[in-house]
Amino acid sequence: MTRNTNAGKASRAKATVPVSPRYCAAKFPPVRTFAPGVEAGRVRLIRQTADKWINGTTLRYWFFDKPARWSAPNAQKNVVRDAFRRWKALGIGLDFAEVKNRADADLRIAFDQTDGSWSYIGTDVRTKRSDPRTMNFGWDLTEDPKEGMDTAIHEIGHTLGFPHEHQNPFAGIVWNEPAVYASLAAPPNRWSKSTTFHNIIEKIVPDTVQGSDWDADSVMHYPFEAGLIDKPLKYRNGITPAGGLSARDRKWALQFYPPIKAKGTPRLLPLQSTALTLAAGQQANFLFKADASRVYEFRTFGSADTVMALYENKSGSSAAIAEDDDSGTERNAHIKTALKAGKEYVLRVRLQYAKSSGKTAVMAW
Repeated sequence: MTRNTNAGKASRAKATVPVSPRYCAAKFPPVRTFAPGVEAGRVRLIRQTADKWINGTTLRYWFFDKPARWSAPNAQKNVVRDAFRRWKALGIGLDFAEVKNRADADLRIAFDQTDGSWSYIGTDVRTKRSDPRTMNFGWDLTEDPKEGMDTAIHEIGHTLGFPHEHQNPFAGIVWNEPAVYASLAAPPNRWSKSTTFHNIIEKIVPDTVQGSDWDADSVMHYPFEAGLIDKPLKYRNGITPAGGLSARDRKWALQFYPPIKAKGTPRLLPLQSTALTLAAGQQANFLFKADASRVYEFRTFGSADTVMALYENKSGSSAAIAEDDDSGTERNAHIKTALKAGKEYVLRVRLQYAKSSGKTAVMAW
């Protein structure tokens, strides 16, 4: 997230000129758009979870070993590993697994100290780009243990789908914009006006914000030096989050990714329609056993927006076999794939929007 360059030996020796923190420049995806006629309430509910992972997903991560500038000593990698463990320790339904091969990874992590710290947001890490990295750490995470851990937790927070909290439109922050642009253009960040705007000044689309309040202690919030905030008045002298995951961070992580209950997961039987009595953002999980090696189909029915994903039911870092998102369209989610006899699978269905409860169902055949 941040690093105060006063932590360096030379800065500590002088300790006379305040130096701005170094910030994460998140890679925000385009705001999802919809066809004319899709009603505002439906759009709002879809956007709230648009970049979130299907709960129960195992996010597989891998560290670059080359080129050399993208690699780092094991001590720095251990900070990131510990940060993944801290997110998991909240009891969230996501899991994390380090993999040995780049081809198996969802998250590809580098340590290029010439490129700042950043991450793509949520499922946008799956977008194919010429740059294979999905996350980068732009300074030594071991130099200041607290700052380093907060940085790692912050970047993983982006990967889980959480934006910058200081861009929350409910915060009521009024910026001293000339001072903000001047501060971020100077060392250590040297940001362009565009980068500063997109990571500080610009407000997040209200539809994508978690809740209706502002958490100044969130690990997703930057610290700010005096003179950058005009309002609220109490923050004119600066703002410093407490560090680590705040109570609200924990609350929202568990709301989007509640614990997965392995016991009692219902079975989805072929040719039997199962109603989905879910609220927007909730998810249903089903076990499915293939009785023969053949092509199977899974489909939702009714007037609803859903994201549906199929996994092989095994321990470890299995990836989704197939996934479909029908949100904002007039079709239904549909998966058609070959499965193997005797193997067990998990079908996960997240409801984005439904006109009324009980009007949606899922079937396999």
